[in-house]
Amino acid sequence: MLYRLFKYVLIGPVLWVFGRPTIEGRDNIPKHGPVILAGNHRAVVDSFFLVLKVRRRITFVAKSEYFTGSGIKGALQRWFFGGAGQVPIDRTGADASRAALDTAIGILDTGGVWGIYPEGTRSPDGRLHKGKTGVIRVALETGVPVIPVVVHGGDAVNPPGTRMWRFSRVRIVVGQPIDFSRYRELRANQAVVRAATDELMATLCDLSGQDYVDEYGADVKSRDAA
Repeated sequence: MLYRLFKYVLIGPVLWVFGRPTIEGRDNIPKHGPVILAGNHRAVVDSFFLVLKVRRRITFVAKSEYFTGSGIKGALQRWFFGGAGQVPIDRTGADASRAALDTAIGILDTGGVWGIYPEGTRSPDGRLHKGKTGVIRVALETGVPVIPVVVHGGDAVNPPGTRMWRFSRVRIVVGQPIDFSRYRELRANQAVVRAATDELMATLCDLSGQDYVDEYGADVKSRDAA
């Protein structure tokens, strides 16, 4: 109920006004059954436009800080991100990666749609960066297909580093499902998992038209900050 309220009443009308979003290839997302949506990520609003235009409920795994604030602001933040289909995960500690993967597997085990940005962070420079292997590990463990999806123009509506929104056009493109089952028997092989991840990133690069950088976005952010 909260998800539908968020989608159609609260944030949806605002997104329509600012982004006039369209979607191509929506039928590539099956109406039922577990699905992994893997996308590029250039702006905070990318997730909101995906929630608006994809017919099925998408669940993202988000950092726990979004859900642990105190007071009225913290309560509103929890309500907002919960309404946007995000569930908290503690990303600190040695078991953080495993906990995130287990949460994703739990979403898929119930027949849900798991949304993930393989870069692991928003792009610091508008380019597409090296993907982390978690999405492929989940795909190989569960046998669920991965559907590439890209958002064009989210960063024009919500430019990185600003809180102001601008009027623009947002276009979502959903690619054909990718079946990684041929790698499943070799899922313990790090080189195979890396190769499958690179295959996914190459598909996202083709769909998005972004320049590709063989370096993690988080490393670029750390270097720029230093």
